[in-house]
Amino acid sequence: MKKKFVFIGDTDSINLEIVKKSHNHLKNKVKYILLGNIKDIYKYFKKIKSNININEIINPIDFENYDHNSLNLFNIENISKKKYLNLINQIKISNYLSNNSKIDLVTLPINKALFKKEIEFIGMTEYLAKINNKNTFMLMYGERFSVIPITTHINLNEVKKFLNEKNLNKSLNEIIIQTSKKFYKLNFKSIRFLCYNPHCSEGNTIGFEDKIIANSISKFKKITGPYSADSAFKNLNFKNLLFISMYHDQALIPFKILNQKGINITMGLNYRRLSPAHGTANDIKFKNIADITSFLACMEL
Repeated sequence: MKKKFVFIGDTDSINLEIVKKSHNHLKNKVKYILLGNIKDIYKYFKKIKSNININEIINPIDFENYDHNSLNLFNIENISKKKYLNLINQIKISNYLSNNSKIDLVTLPINKALFKKEIEFIGMTEYLAKINNKNTFMLMYGERFSVIPITTHINLNEVKKFLNEKNLNKSLNEIIIQTSKKFYKLNFKSIRFLCYNPHCSEGNTIGFEDKIIANSISKFKKITGPYSADSAFKNLNFKNLLFISMYHDQALIPFKILNQKGINITMGLNYRRLSPAHGTANDIKFKNIADITSFLACMEL
């Protein structure tokens, strides 16, 4: 049976609703331990009048005293009155447990604004890269196609700084290495790079960025393109298809519209980090309408 750690993330969200709604479906398929603060979890379940049993785990790496019929939790005590410090501590402990056990870490959404007000924090992918001293990529994995943006949560004005042959060659080489690793269970038959400018720069009359991309991808047999982004997502009959883009929204907008099951995979770590492709959605918390599809996909992969 698969084993997973689940960092519960921000409790001011739909996260625990998703966990609760998924439990009966998962309990005989996956052994998983929640990582978070037990008082915060009890407080949430009290608000939604849930009587689901919580079993506290003493040794999470060994899954000692695990109970299939309960929600199993490794309690991480809060260390501060500041929420972001408690979440940072939980992330670090979750990362430590997965690094030492090689058990998948599924991270539920956090409100990044909480962190950005206090520290430099781009996102979970980048933060895990920092604390592990690794180069990471965000792979959004879907049932119809997948995407990797070379840059993630940065201002569009900053994207062009990354667009040179040296950076692209390094990134593409790492993407080929990471997507070939067996433990991700990926098998991309086609990898296509999207053009940076409209209509692939119209013969360099809009700019020379797509010429730089073309020169870089010519060194990699597995990567084709560049393809005009306004038509690249029309024909998706090719199985195991991966698109690479220079910036976040160019790939993420069609990904989230056309895929129902979205999984955010951090590539480059010593373990698999997975996350559902949605945010905290605190505007619908306590309403029992949250969609569990992406979470189930993370747990079953």
